[in-house]
Amino acid sequence: MLEGDLVSKMLRAVLQSHKNGVALPRLQGEYRSLTGDWIPFKQLGFPTLEAYLRSVPAVVRIETSRSGEITCYAMACTETARIAQLVARQRSSKRKTGRQVNCQMRVKKTMPFFLEGKPKATLRQPGFASNFSVGKKPNPAPLRDKGNSVGVKPDAEMSPYMLHTTLGNEAFKDIPVQRHVTMSTNNRFSPKASLQPPLQMHLSRTSTKEMSDNLNQTVEKPNVKPPASYTYKMDEVQNRIKEILNKHNNGIWISKLPHFYKELYKEDLNQGILQQFEHWPHICTVEKPCSGGQDLLLYPAKRKQLLRSELDTEKVPLSPLPGPKQTPPLKGCPTVMAGDFKEKVADLLVKYTSGLWASALPKAFEEMYKVKFPEDALKNLASLSDVCSIDYISGNPQKAILYAKLPLPTDKIQKDAGQAHGDNDIKAMVEQEYLQVEESIAESANTFMEDITVPLLMIPTEASPSVLVVELSNTNEVVIRYVGKDYSAAQELMEDEMKEYYSKNPKITPVQAVNVGQLLAVNAEEDAWLRAQVISTEENKIKVCYVDYGFSENVEKSKAYKLNPKFCSLSFQATKCKLAGLEVLSDDPDLVKVVESLTCGKIFAVEILDKADIPLVVLYDTSGEDDININATCLKAICDKSLEVHLQVDAMYTNVKVTNICSDGTLYCQVPCKGLNKLSDLLRKIEDYFHCKHMTSECFVSLPFCGKICLFHCKGKWLRVEITNVHSSRALDVQFLDSGTVTSVKVSELREIPPRFLQEMIAIPPQAIKCCLADLPQSIGMWTPDAVLWLRDSVLNCSDCSIKVTKVDETRGIAHVYLFTPKNFPDPHRSINRQITNADLWKHQKDVFLSAISSGADSPNSKNGNMPMSGNTGENFRKNLTDVIKKSMVDHTSAFSTEELPPPVHLSKPGEHMDVYVPVACHPGYFVIQPWQEIHKLEVLMEEMILYYSVSEERHIAVEKDQVYAAKVENKWHRVLLKGILTNGLVSVYELDYGKHELVNIRKVQPLVDMFRKLPFQAVTAQLAGVKCNQWSEEASMVFRNHVEKKPLVALVQTVIENANPWDRKVVVYLVDTSLPDTDTWIHDFMSEYLIELSKVN
Repeated sequence: MLEGDLVSKMLRAVLQSHKNGVALPRLQGEYRSLTGDWIPFKQLGFPTLEAYLRSVPAVVRIETSRSGEITCYAMACTETARIAQLVARQRSSKRKTGRQVNCQMRVKKTMPFFLEGKPKATLRQPGFASNFSVGKKPNPAPLRDKGNSVGVKPDAEMSPYMLHTTLGNEAFKDIPVQRHVTMSTNNRFSPKASLQPPLQMHLSRTSTKEMSDNLNQTVEKPNVKPPASYTYKMDEVQNRIKEILNKHNNGIWISKLPHFYKELYKEDLNQGILQQFEHWPHICTVEKPCSGGQDLLLYPAKRKQLLRSELDTEKVPLSPLPGPKQTPPLKGCPTVMAGDFKEKVADLLVKYTSGLWASALPKAFEEMYKVKFPEDALKNLASLSDVCSIDYISGNPQKAILYAKLPLPTDKIQKDAGQAHGDNDIKAMVEQEYLQVEESIAESANTFMEDITVPLLMIPTEASPSVLVVELSNTNEVVIRYVGKDYSAAQELMEDEMKEYYSKNPKITPVQAVNVGQLLAVNAEEDAWLRAQVISTEENKIKVCYVDYGFSENVEKSKAYKLNPKFCSLSFQATKCKLAGLEVLSDDPDLVKVVESLTCGKIFAVEILDKADIPLVVLYDTSGEDDININATCLKAICDKSLEVHLQVDAMYTNVKVTNICSDGTLYCQVPCKGLNKLSDLLRKIEDYFHCKHMTSECFVSLPFCGKICLFHCKGKWLRVEITNVHSSRALDVQFLDSGTVTSVKVSELREIPPRFLQEMIAIPPQAIKCCLADLPQSIGMWTPDAVLWLRDSVLNCSDCSIKVTKVDETRGIAHVYLFTPKNFPDPHRSINRQITNADLWKHQKDVFLSAISSGADSPNSKNGNMPMSGNTGENFRKNLTDVIKKSMVDHTSAFSTEELPPPVHLSKPGEHMDVYVPVACHPGYFVIQPWQEIHKLEVLMEEMILYYSVSEERHIAVEKDQVYAAKVENKWHRVLLKGILTNGLVSVYELDYGKHELVNIRKVQPLVDMFRKLPFQAVTAQLAGVKCNQWSEEASMVFRNHVEKKPLVALVQTVIENANPWDRKVVVYLVDTSLPDTDTWIHDFMSEYLIELSKVN
């Protein structure tokens, strides 16, 4: 098969597993997670990935949203059409709790792994029969109660607004907020001529709970594909819930509601709705039982009681009570009471305007009238219904509240009518007044209200949401818009509904008079309808700020309309953020210009460091193969260029200090210059400052992030370092800016640059110059250990070396040089380049191909490079090299620890449950689980390994197969089992704690010391119970991975297969996804149904 055809086939497989499509910046990562390779678009002859995708329309359908987000969808062919239908039936896309974002961070994670949610503490046995849809079973009583893991948030604990964005929702009407948005004249339609200064918008956030039910209406468009939160009509769902509650006057458990809903309407109730009932007093009354359980009771909304509370201004609030529930009078044979007793009760209740508990009635009655309260009166409260109103709490007569009857208007009193007829008049009057209130509110929905409540914009909960940068006046107030399902997508749907509402409603006319601060609907360019706020007014024009886009412009009054309140339930989408690390230079015009040129109008992944009113963030460009830290890039772009070292080709530099030698032969050098002198003076001042000042908490780094520049004390002096990777709250990687050295340190060892020196320190560019030895191959990867050790022993930290520059590669930021030691300068034949090339050392390495310099090779001051070296020079070199090798080798017998392996990890017994995390899933016949309760211990172990091996001396060991070692995989140290040794310098290892197979360089394998052999190996191989299949197809495996990989689940153990080696143990389990609040999803049921559907296709 041709490479292009293979790529197309794999690309279709990747896209088909995402029914909602894959954002373009995430596509490479998704493709690599399946195939292990990037999409080779350049090898296929295309300059960009997007160009390649557009060349295969039969495989990929590309859609671009109005916010600029590009999403790719699979095009089904005849062979895979049925599979596409099955994938579309999945209840969620690949990452259930996942990131509906434009970008996805590939690196710079703050944890060794990323956990989403935690297992729930409810589970039903798998044998329980159910008529529900496949894989979904209602919860029984809790079987166990396990604690929450530190720092991990359950999926169900989402903010109410993130669950849905239906227009007109009243869930946020009580949130008092003050909104600040910077306006700009940058428009998504056309560029504007001038920038408007920042505008502070202060919206009154008073409550408007009186909104009628009809404000929850949404307009359904046939050709618009809304996000999940818009897939139902809110008013229809609310009316259906009203109907259900009216049939269950005595209340209904909230966990039972989805079952009744599906039985009546043959549809599943959106789980997010269950979180909103407390915010729907006009639909239902919510009560939490005194039993302390998690379930809640729902009752029909109590309209009469609500009206009475509003009309009675003298009423004093009771102590907090559950919502009252009106139930029919208790059936029985009521005792006929004396008329004077009922009159006394009625007179008594008039004094208790807030109501009186039934249990308190006897005491109050006896204290007021000094007569004994009838013993049977409380048992027959129904007989008092003609003189008072009775509200029963949970149907318990002892928890009833008694209210005095509302007086009838004088023109309604009928003296000769019976008591029952009087009650009907009261009921009719109350209902009529309530309907009038509703009608007046409904009519006011089409009028401007000064106190419109707009909910606060919630910061996304995902690890790396996407943002569109709109504009900025300084780096502390960058105007952005969040991109995603509940943000830009919800906004687009709202604007579509606004367009339909205002375009098809001829009764709506433009505003005649407007006020500053008033919210309007503006008919903008391209026939778009946008929400706007008035900034200033003129005769025929008004200046408005588009609150969802962050820019302002002048519009004609004929294009401005009063904003219907139903379009105020979605938060204003334009917000601000602060770029971390740039605060001290936030107003610098050069910095603002650089940031503006790199960010405005582009979408980035964002790491939110501090979720304040104006969040502190780091922006990442994830469009390429590597993530680019925008904050750090902008900071380096404004360094003082006069303090940089500008190397000239063919120039000689003396007194050069080699500060670092990497394992691939790359050098870092310091060349004497103005910047190096200024840096030395500044570091001496900082040394004196810390010596005289007492260390306080302000001196320590409290919020580490990638790209931050701070100080580290090393070898008796303070040095500049840049944080390159944050492993955890305790450990991180840093690079010394002025030596190029990379190491791992504790956060507590770093110090903030004192404020008085900060701006001056940032202006000095890094003084470490990256170099490579000229005339040596650059694509050989890792050098041999002996070659690196000899080079380090020869020139490292030697301050009087010399270099001659032969080439400066600006794109890679590296200089090609000839390196000389003081004794050999300036003899070109005695350079380090020539010596290391002619060594016998290289001949014994199969992965390094070096030979003598060819006759045509250029060398300093020589026209041909084949001049022979003197005999004693080569002899001395080999002698020195032998000494270095002998000194570097360690005794192989000491490379392996004599300590035994750790005990096997504890597993639950067959028939018992355990909380697990699935780091790797191949197919139902092979996946890996980790015990959830041990994960915190593993995190601590990983941190300690990073700190230990980053500072320990690198050992050259003779590795053996099937032995346990420590290996560095992607900047982290893991406990591994060595599975095989390759001939190209790589070894195959198995991560004993995560279950992954990796290839690493043999140089990155070190002995596993005793202190890291205590914790049991955490990875346990597993097989899914309850489903049988000899050969799993790639499509079925992909579906399984989408449902379990990188998720916390509950495992019901069926069988444990023991083995002498802990990594060979195996367990057969049922897996259950308990992330939904009231429903458990059994994975084996889902896979069984999938196999049945797949067999029908075949």
